[in-house]
Formats: sequence, structure tokens, C-alpha cells
Amino acid sequence: MKKTLTTLVLLSATMLAVQAQQVPQVANVLGRRTTSLNGSWHYIVDVQEEGYYDYRMNPTQHGFFRNAKPEKPEDLIEYDFDKSEEMTIPSDWNTRDERLFFYEGTVWFCKKFSIDASQLKEGWRKLLYFGAVNYEAYVYVNGHRMGRHVGGFTPFNFDITDQLREGENFVIVKVDNKRHAEDVPTQIFDWWNYGGITRDVLLVDVPSTYIENYSLQLLSLDDRRLAFTVTLNKAEAGHQVTLRIPELKVERTVTTSADGTATAFLKAKPQLWSPVNPKLYAVEISLNDETITDEVGFRTISTRGKQILLNGEPIFLKGISIHEEKAFGGGRANCTDDAHTLLSWAKELGCNFVRLAHYPHNEYAVREAERMGILVWSEIPVYWTIAWKNFATYQNAEAQLHDMIARDHNRANVIIWSIANETPHSPERDQFLGRLATYARSQDSTRLISMAMEVTGAANYHNKLQDNMNRYVDVVAFNQYIGWYRDVNDAPKMTWEIPYDKPVIISEFGGGAKAGLHGPKNQRWTEEFQENLYRENTAMLDKIDGLAGTTPWILKDFRSPRRVLTGIQDYYNRKGLISDQGEKKLAFDVLKKWYEGK
Repeated sequence: MKKTLTTLVLLSATMLAVQAQQVPQVANVLGRRTTSLNGSWHYIVDVQEEGYYDYRMNPTQHGFFRNAKPEKPEDLIEYDFDKSEEMTIPSDWNTRDERLFFYEGTVWFCKKFSIDASQLKEGWRKLLYFGAVNYEAYVYVNGHRMGRHVGGFTPFNFDITDQLREGENFVIVKVDNKRHAEDVPTQIFDWWNYGGITRDVLLVDVPSTYIENYSLQLLSLDDRRLAFTVTLNKAEAGHQVTLRIPELKVERTVTTSADGTATAFLKAKPQLWSPVNPKLYAVEISLNDETITDEVGFRTISTRGKQILLNGEPIFLKGISIHEEKAFGGGRANCTDDAHTLLSWAKELGCNFVRLAHYPHNEYAVREAERMGILVWSEIPVYWTIAWKNFATYQNAEAQLHDMIARDHNRANVIIWSIANETPHSPERDQFLGRLATYARSQDSTRLISMAMEVTGAANYHNKLQDNMNRYVDVVAFNQYIGWYRDVNDAPKMTWEIPYDKPVIISEFGGGAKAGLHGPKNQRWTEEFQENLYRENTAMLDKIDGLAGTTPWILKDFRSPRRVLTGIQDYYNRKGLISDQGEKKLAFDVLKKWYEGK
């Protein structure tokens, strides 16, 4: 008992130290002064987590995070990062090490970096920023624990200034991608569970008092007023922050109040961002010795009855769903080049809109879509059967929703925050999702809220959407798979009833085909089967009242452990209009021609 109590005391002390190091997500790291820690990292696969627990499964003080070295010949240390294999970061271990293709568990990563005296100048802080780590990360700097982060698709950062030293330093990350029923996403999901440090790792230089986040939005079309809000990392009054938009001849200085925030309203006449004119303005935001740069577009998004209005005008969202996977083969997409290839395929298809499923994609993808004039639906992985009654699960979902919005709320192309996908109905689910929707509005009232529902009120050929979440969303969206999970010949007979005066998006439809496999249109897995499915579905969708857009499933074949049919799926979901090798299937042209007529 004494040993157990001692362990608890040590852990409590450690947690107090952790709380002192954690800082809220810093906005727009791409517009700040940073040092990249990307590149080669050493790694150790730790199947039984001996680098974290002793043989009684108690957290050990002698774990791999110490990066210990023998001081005497007789010292016993059974790991050595310097001798371990190397992996390029950002990446996923599943495609970087063939032994880890199916692996779910713990891998430790270690990176050495140098700091000289000039980088430790007084009055400046260093934040250690991770674009994403899947799924749970424990972060250590020079053997000191900085903190823990849960969630595989959102950024996080720690203030590591006080742990740095002149000369050589090291950061160690324990990454664990095991699935659990209480997680978000839950234990089962239809995509590959890529483990690792999957996005950028950066050192971010900030003053002791810095701009934590800011918002720059067009308030309305009538007077073209801009709203600018800034939040500091400290609740301090009297700090002057200057906003500059040179092309619009805007320069305004605001002074923070006691809570460390300031707001200003400015008259300007910006060109409006749209898919046909994705205009972005260079922006500078300055506080003392720090200037943050950004590119911001201005537009409005709203609804009127069953229409979606972009800049006050109705728009049909010609979309496609996309997973964050590299264009050729598998592996987590993580850079602008990856995004550009995928989004160029979407543009060739005729899309003005993409659903980034089923989790927040990397920041490069969102920004590249903005430059290319592509609207975005952004989603958190509240997917299938979440643990609705578990409050910790809700807190996890809300944290991911917060971090998604905090990162991308200045991106003009993001028009929909999605809070869920294909969730089974229950009072507990309604309470969980209703609370998420309310929270999303509290964080950003300038965008639309939606979720991908399921049609559950089907009777023969009449489908009625009935979902209590209708009162929380601005756009009614649902998935349907006529032709794949139901006979395609039923499509012409189908009628749809959506008893809500709101725009409708068909967030998923489609079916699988293996590229290069040909045969009659009633032979499953052939390109002709998928082609016919798309013909029948698009004709059926034209009859839906209030249809405001679609995001068929999916642009490209993607890896999934649930897809095991040998010779056809081979661990790929084959519903893509393009194969994992970049081959366009026959259905690609069907959807393209349909969009040309919209």
C-alpha cells in the first residue's frame, strides 16, 4: 500500500507540472516565425509499453523518455534511440515500416535539435507545436514531461522554454494508436488507423505576451463591414495590436481590455471570395516585436428556405468526399503537393465543394482548397456508435470540435462545420450531438452547422428523413446507398420526403468498383456496375425537393481494414471514382457530366 500511495503522489506531482506547461492552441503557425523539426526521427516499437510501465504495470521513472545512456560499463539500459531505426516525420508508420502495416500500439519517437544562446533571448518563448499525432501522445523534452494529448487530427502545443538549454536538446514522443470504445472515433471505423506523428512538428517563437488567436470576418454584404477580434495568451489590458490589409488601405490599432481581448469594426470594400474568384488579401497583425502574416478571403454564407446562399446568391454545391490519404497508393496525406493532386482531380470532376471526411484534414489541404476556389465541409470523427453516455467521450469530441474551429475559422472556403456521421438514434445521442451543435455555434456563428444523417423512415420505395437533430442544423444532410446496399433498379421508383424547410445535401452515395475490371452493368465490382449506379442515382437525386448539393462517396479508393475481399478490395474501400493508382473509372465521367448540367 505504501508503494502505491507513493506512486500516486508522484503522479499527482507530475500532473501539476504538466498543467503548468500546457498552453491553448496557437493560431496560424504558418504565418509565424518557426523552426521545423520535421525530418529524420529515431523510433522504437514498444509492443508491451515497457518504456512507460514497469513489470507490475505501474508508470516507471526510468522510462524511454529519459533517453538514458550508460555512465559505467556495468550499467544496464535496454534501449538506445541513437542506435534505433529512423523514420521521416511527418508520416505514418504503417507505410514507412512494412512490419507495422497492421500495427496498433505504442511507438516512441526521438529527435535531437540544437539551440544556441541567441534563440533563448529574454522575453521570448518557444512553443513545441504538433500538427497532429494519432492517437494519444505523451510529449517529453530533455526528459521532462510536457503533457498528453488525445485525438488524432487536431493540433496542439506546449510551452517548452523553461526545459530548453543551450546546445543539444531532445524531444521524445510516446505515440499510441490503439482503439478504444470510449474514443472519438470509437473502436470501429471504415478507414485505416494510420499511427504516428502524421503532421508537422515545429518550434514556434512567440513573445512572452503574444497573439493566441484572432478572427477577421465579413459581417454583411450591405455595408461590407469587417469584424476583427484578437485574443492574447494573457488576460492583460493595455496591449496595442495593429491590423493591416495593405490592398484595402486598412490600418487599425486596437487596445486590449482586462480579459486580453480587443474588437474593432472596419469599413472596407473587399472583392468577395468565391469559387470563380478565390480572392485572398495579404494581412498583417502586429503586437510589439511580432508580426503574423496571413491571407484572408471575405464572403458570406447563409441559407434561405431550401437554398444555400454564398455572398447572397444561391449556389449548388457540386462536391465529392475525400479521405486524407495520398493520391497514389496509401499513406497519410500531409503536405500541399498531396492536397493539390487530390483537389485537382476534384476540380477536373467539376467540383466547387469537398467534404473532408471524417475528421479535420491537415491545414495545407484546407488552405490549398481556399487558393483553388473550393468550398469545404469540415468534420470531427463522431462516427457511428460513439459512447454517448460517457462524459469523457463528450469532452473529447468537444475538444476536437474546438480545435478544428480554432485552426480554420479564418478560412473563407470553410462553410460547414459537421458534428457527426451516420449515428444511430437515441435520446443520449440527441443530447450529445445537440450539445455539440450548440457549442459549435458559440465558437463560430458565421458558418453553417450540419451532420451526415441516415434515412431511417423507409417504407418500400418511400424514404422519409426523421431525425431530432433537424432543429440544430442549418443544412440537412444524409447518406444513402441505393444501388449498393439496395438494388439499383429501385432507384427510379424511389421517392424522398424531407419535412424540413432547410437545404438538403446528399452527403454520401456510391458503390464499389475495381479499376480495370469490366463486365455487364449488373455484375458487382465492375466499372460498368458503378457507372450504371451513378447514372441511376443522379437521375433519382434530381427529383429531391430542396437538393442543394451532393458529396458522393468517394473521390479515391482508400485503405480500410474492413475491406477484406481478396483480389477485389485487398484492404481498400473501392468506392472511389479514381483508383489508388490514379486511374479514373467510368463513373467519373457520369458525375462530371451531371455536374456540367448544374
